Amino acid sequence: MTDQYNLGISDFRSLKAASKRMFSSISKRLNVQTAYVVKRGDNEMTVLSSYNNKEEIVPEGFTIEYSKSYCRLILSNSDSTVNSINLMENELTREMEITPQLKIKGFLGVTLRDMNGQVFGTLCVGDSEEREFNKDDIEYLRSMAEVLSHVIELDQTKYNMAFLNVPIIPLKKGVSILSIQGIIDELRSKKLVSEALRYGADQQLSYFIIDLSGLIILDEEFPPSLIEIVESLQLMGIETIMTGITPALARQEVNNHSFISLRVKTVHNIQTALEYIGFHLVEK
Repeated sequence: MTDQYNLGISDFRSLKAASKRMFSSISKRLNVQTAYVVKRGDNEMTVLSSYNNKEEIVPEGFTIEYSKSYCRLILSNSDSTVNSINLMENELTREMEITPQLKIKGFLGVTLRDMNGQVFGTLCVGDSEEREFNKDDIEYLRSMAEVLSHVIELDQTKYNMAFLNVPIIPLKKGVSILSIQGIIDELRSKKLVSEALRYGADQQLSYFIIDLSGLIILDEEFPPSLIEIVESLQLMGIETIMTGITPALARQEVNNHSFISLRVKTVHNIQTALEYIGFHLVEK
């Protein structure tokens, strides 16, 4: 599973704040000592935020391999839920390495998804004493997970919005740099194409340097909008030069016919691109 927006743990500020406000109510409603949100990574589960009433049961930042976690049981279960009176006696969990470590008995966990239905992680509650959770308790925790789904969407949107601007840097008359940073999704791609072409025409550019060093690739697919920009600029008589192509990107796109067939000059960095045009940096 890949994170749709490649957000790190520290990027989910709204989710952390909202979940912490909810945890106290969840703890009281379900009569448990701890409540926590876990984010799924490629190979591990990390506790994004947690609430511990009387004693620290699940610490924030706690990380465990996915295969060794309760979350694996939740996400693989047909109803996306694990409900246990006592994890230390449950046949599925009593032999797990994490069980004596956390010493949780009563446990309820549900799958936490984003608004697109993609698995984000889990929302769990637990107690050091035995607890029996009924159908109403399960539905309540699921409803809390649905609320948090909206908050996840907020964090993803805020992260993506940070990259919506089109950072064009003018160098001198006829020469500018388009610096690509972050993710290019469908919304941003439209803005990139329209702004880049409009700017190239308005400024009567001769050269447009496109720096890809900050580009984040999703699902191993090179953004079609960048190919559209290059081809459109060439039709307008503007020469494009690509810089910042990383070894990883080069390996990925070596068989991409649309990318390889572009009639575009590629160089290692911006300095080399400027030298190609005829500029030289002079140290004072």
